[in-house]
This record gives sequence, structure tokens and C-alpha cells, in this order.
Amino acid sequence: MHRAAVDPDVQLPSVPARPLRSVGVRVAIAVGALALTILLVYVDRGGYSDSTGAPLNFVACLYYATVTLSTTGYGDIVPVTDAARLITALIITPLRVIFLIVLVGTTLEVLAESTRAQWRQRRWRRRMRDHTVIIGFGTKGRSAALTLINNGTPAERIVVIDEERIALKHANELGLVAVHGDGTRTRVLAKAEADAARTIVISTRRDDTAVLCTLTARQVNPGAFVTVTVREAENAPLVRQSGADNVVTSSEAAGKLLGVSALSPSVGQVVTDLLSYGQGMDIVEQPADPTQIGGPPEASPVPVLAVIREGSVLRFDDPAIGLVREHDRVVVVRPNGSASAARG
Repeated sequence: MHRAAVDPDVQLPSVPARPLRSVGVRVAIAVGALALTILLVYVDRGGYSDSTGAPLNFVACLYYATVTLSTTGYGDIVPVTDAARLITALIITPLRVIFLIVLVGTTLEVLAESTRAQWRQRRWRRRMRDHTVIIGFGTKGRSAALTLINNGTPAERIVVIDEERIALKHANELGLVAVHGDGTRTRVLAKAEADAARTIVISTRRDDTAVLCTLTARQVNPGAFVTVTVREAENAPLVRQSGADNVVTSSEAAGKLLGVSALSPSVGQVVTDLLSYGQGMDIVEQPADPTQIGGPPEASPVPVLAVIREGSVLRFDDPAIGLVREHDRVVVVRPNGSASAARG
């Protein structure tokens, strides 16, 4: 989906500008150019002729400098000596150019920024393939983004969709591209290049919205891996029927973790550690390595939780696994800081 104009709903991360400082610098340059011109004319005021015949005083020099730098040029005061004409040609004329550049600088900057924004958006759209789209950037969406980043996904490969401007601002602060709009709308997903995404994460605030987002995402990109979070377990089957590949029940998962922590605080602490990327131990998917190939999962030097074979997920105790094969992928528990796993 390519556009010639800048799309205001697509916000690329950038360094925030400081307009007051920029304006202050321009004003200082303009005042400096004017002051220097007044000084030059006043020092050599005898080299100028006034149509009134009176010698130039400070006010006349101020008047001449102003109308000269602004290119008004009434012609009532003119340089008559060679020195005055030389100063006008070599010094005052460049100052006039600088003064005019400062005056129109804001307009030029706006035009330049608009052109740059168009170029950045076109370049971004060309590069957006096999990326991740996160619909909803509340607590769950933000945690999902941080988990992806902490596990090696570049921030520029993540696009956030949300209706709240403050959420988009937080996404930009993390270096993520943000799209303003309703995730249930096809045109909004198109702005996020969702049709070319590898993964679509749906973490909306309402379960009914999650169902609509799932239907729209599946329509836009039938081949993407769609993972959805819902608050209530009773809504999970409906989300799966809508096209979700994976459904996480947030309230039920939190309740189970609370129950486990109540029964055994140590177990609860371990589970929380496993679910927190970048801290302690991580659960990752990676290709089977030579120490695992040819042996059962339980013989692996690192704990194997599951084996992924030809698109099917087999639990570590599934007899169908037999021995780990060369092209298998494994879900393992590894210490944080180990070599990052590529999901590809």
C-alpha cells in the first residue's frame, strides 16, 4: 500500500524537535545580521548619500540597513564611494541573503520536513516484510513488544496499532512504528502493512473487539500467525473460530499463577521467572543442536519442554517424538544471556 503524500496516521519514531530553540537561533541570526549591517554603514556613513542632503546619523543607518536587508530598497540612501560600494557588494549582500534565508527558513523547513517524511514512509513501507503487528498497546501489548525486543526482535520490525495517541507516543519512545486507528478496520491494518506481516498480536481491551480484530486480520493476511489474548476463557473458542492460531486467556492465566504461588511460592517464583524475558531463565524455541539430535528429549543437556516437528508441537513426554531429529525445533529452558534463538 503506497501513497505519495504523508499519512498522518503513521508515526515513525524520531528525535523530538525543539521549536522554541530553533526559532530563537533564527531570531539571533537575523538580529546579528542586522546589527552587523548597521555597524558597517555607521562606520563608513560618509560614503553614503541621502536624498535629503543631510549626513547619515544612527537612525538613518538603521533605516538603510533594514530596507536593504529586506530587499525593499527605496533608493533614497545609496553608497557613493568605492569603499561603501565594495562593502555593500562583498559583505552586506551576503548578509542580505542570510537574512532572507532566516525569514523564510520556517517555510523551507516545513517543506523539507514534509518531503523527508514522505521519503521515510515510502522507504519504511518497502522494507516492511515478515514483521510483527501488535493491535492494542495497553499493558499486555507493551509487555509483548518488550518481550519481542528483549528476545532479539529489532524494534523497527514491530508495528503498533492503537486508537489512543498516548499509547502511540509510548510506542514511538520504544522505537516502534505506530499507526493510529481502529484495528478492526481493513484500511488501518493496510497502513501497518499487515498483509505482509509474519505475526499479528491482538491485545485489545475488550474480548468482542479481539474477535473482530481477529476476523479482519485473518481476512487481510490468511498466512500470518495470529495470537490473541482474551480476558475470559469462555470467549477463547470464538476467537479460535475467528481464525486465531493461539489464544491466551489473561484472567485465567493470572488466576492459575496466583493459585500456584499460593500453594507453593517457590514454584510461583520459578514460573514468573520463566514468563519474564531477560530475567533469570527464559523459554525459547530454537533448532535442535548436535547434543540433542539422535537422543530422547530427556537426555538433552538443557531441559526440553516440547519438540516441534513438521508444524506439530509435541510435548516432551509424547511417545511420538522417539528421538530428536536433525530438522526438529525444540522449546527449551535456558539461562538469560545465552545465544538468542532464531524463530525462523
